Amino acid sequence: MIVADRVERLEARRRWLVRLSLAGTLFTALVVLVGAWTRLVDAGLGCPDWPGCYGALVVPDAERALAHSPAVPLEAAKAWVEMVHRYLASLLGLLVIALVVLGARWRREVGYPWRVSLVLLAVILMQGAFGAFTVTLQLWPQVVTLHLLGGLSVMVLFLWLHLRLRRFRPGEHRCIRLRALTPLWRLALVLLVAQLALGGWTSSNYAGIACQGFPTCNGEWWPRLDWSEGFHLTQTVGPNYLHGQLHAEARSAIQVGHRLGALALGLGLLLLAVRHRQAAGMRPWWGLLVATVVAQIALGVANVLAWLPLWLALLHTAGAVALVVAMTLALWHWRWSSAAQEQGTPEAGNSVTKKEWAHV
Repeated sequence: MIVADRVERLEARRRWLVRLSLAGTLFTALVVLVGAWTRLVDAGLGCPDWPGCYGALVVPDAERALAHSPAVPLEAAKAWVEMVHRYLASLLGLLVIALVVLGARWRREVGYPWRVSLVLLAVILMQGAFGAFTVTLQLWPQVVTLHLLGGLSVMVLFLWLHLRLRRFRPGEHRCIRLRALTPLWRLALVLLVAQLALGGWTSSNYAGIACQGFPTCNGEWWPRLDWSEGFHLTQTVGPNYLHGQLHAEARSAIQVGHRLGALALGLGLLLLAVRHRQAAGMRPWWGLLVATVVAQIALGVANVLAWLPLWLALLHTAGAVALVVAMTLALWHWRWSSAAQEQGTPEAGNSVTKKEWAHV
C-alpha cells in the first residue's frame, strides 16, 4: 500500500510537469505574438528604460515621466503595450523556474529530460537580457532578430520538454533508442532557422513592403539591390532604429532575400516529406507541415499585396509560430516512428544508458 501511494504521488508530480510544460508552450506562443504586436504598433520604445517604465513598475503619469526622461515624451498607450509584454515575459520566466525546481528531484533518473530543463532556463535568462538590450540599444536590428529567435527557441524547448515528459515514467529503465537526424533533416532545420532569422531581419529593418507587388519587386524581376548594406551585420549601435535606418535598395535586398529563403524552405520541406514519406504514421504530420508552409507563404504574399495591414502582419507571425510547432512535432514523431519501425514496437525497445538517453 505504501509503495502504491508513492507511485501515485510520483505519477501525480509527473502529470503536473506535463501540464506545466504544455502551458509553457502555449504561453510562450502568446508572449511571442504580444511581442510582435508591440513591435507592429511601434511600442518597442514605449518605455525608454528597463525593467521599469520611466523608473516605475507601472506606467506613471505624464508629470513623473517628464521628470524621469524629459527628452522622451510619454505615450501612455504604447507604454502600456510594452509593459504588458514585460509582465507576461516575467511570468514565463517564473514558469520555467517552477519546472526546474519541481523536476530537480528526478535529475538523475534515467529518461528524465533534466538537460532540456537546464537549457530552457539558460535560454529564458538570455531572453531577459535581449529584452533589456532591445530597449537600451534602441531596437538595434541584430538584437531584435535574436530576441525573436530566442522566443521561438523557448517555445520549442517547452514543447520538446512536454513531449519528453509524456514518455517519461519514473523507475523505468527501458526506452527506445531514437534515430539520429539524416542530412536532409539537418538541411531542413538549417533552412527553417535561416528563414526565421530573415523574417526577423525583414521586420526589424522595416522592409516588409520594400518590394511592391508579387512575384516582381517594384515592377521588376531583379531590381537594383544593395545586398552589402541590407545585410551589414555590424551596423552602428546607437541611432534610434524605430522605422529603420536603411535606404530603399538595401531594404529591397532584405525583402528579396526573405522571398528566396521562403522558396528554399518550401522546397526543402517538400523534399523532406517526399524522402521520408514511408515512415510509419507520419503521413498526417507531413501533411500538417506542408500545409503550414503553404499557408505561411500565402500570408507573406498577402501582406505585400495588401501593404502590410496590422492584423495580417500579426497573422504572419502566428504562421511562423505554427510552422515552428509543426516542424518540431514532425521531427519528434519521425524519430519515434522510425525507432519503433526498426525495433518492432512503439513502446519498448533496447535498453539504453542515461548518457545515451540524454541525446534524445
